[in-house]
Amino acid sequence: MLPELIAQTAQQAYPASTLYVLATPIGNVCDISLRALHVLSLVDAVACEDTRNTAHLLNRYGLSKPLLAAHQHNENEVAAKIVARLQAGERIALVSDAGTPAVSDPGARIVDAVLKAGCRAIPLPGASAAITALSVSGLLHDQFHFVGFLPSKARQRETVLTGLVNLAATLVLYEAPHRIIETVDALHQAFGPTRQIVLARELTKLFETIHRCPLSEASAWLAQDPMRQKGEFVILIEAAPAQEDDAAESDRVLQILLAELSVKQAAALAAQITGQKKNALYERALALKNADNGE
Repeated sequence: MLPELIAQTAQQAYPASTLYVLATPIGNVCDISLRALHVLSLVDAVACEDTRNTAHLLNRYGLSKPLLAAHQHNENEVAAKIVARLQAGERIALVSDAGTPAVSDPGARIVDAVLKAGCRAIPLPGASAAITALSVSGLLHDQFHFVGFLPSKARQRETVLTGLVNLAATLVLYEAPHRIIETVDALHQAFGPTRQIVLARELTKLFETIHRCPLSEASAWLAQDPMRQKGEFVILIEAAPAQEDDAAESDRVLQILLAELSVKQAAALAAQITGQKKNALYERALALKNADNGE
């Protein structure tokens, strides 16, 4: 089966003059797709955050390619060089140190420049720390809001968190180990003691830890073992609870939609409009429909 899958990767077209935005593992070196490996073997060069890290990664797969440093300090400059090479007919892969480029990592400016120049950008999906953590969080909400890294200064961080308190979506944050205690304390102060927090550290790595608890318990859990404060973190915060005003607004939206749509369609569209759970809105739409029919 594996040789057949590898053969299938070669059957797909991989056009020249194209930037391949390629996800790499966030820890476990086995978490890379066969298609990604095939493209890495085809490209003329790899643009990457840290040439040493990427050289080591390629070596693990038995690959060697010319590397272009493409980090936050030279992104505009290297974008122009990449565009010139693409216009000359080359294929170039864009990777970050780990995960999917341009998601809280360099890459967005490069992709923007490539597209503006009329060249193609093709994604090769794969590992993402945010999605990995969300998938095992058990936090029940149809929407999430990616925050990334919070500001390092306390006042700026407080301003950002204040603007997120009432957001009806699971919040996704990244944090470095040296700031994890400070950040969790700030989250506790901003969101209160009862919201659920998920602390996901070292995802896919040897010492992977995923812990969910109320915010009131998070600092104590981190303090119990210094190892719990090490590694790169994904932090998830439970969505804001529904307010009474939200219920009244959802009823208003549902009643308008039900005049033209089925219960299922009305609930799905109302979920997009209000940010509330689709299943709950379906049940409410059904009740409203039945009430209108005198049932």
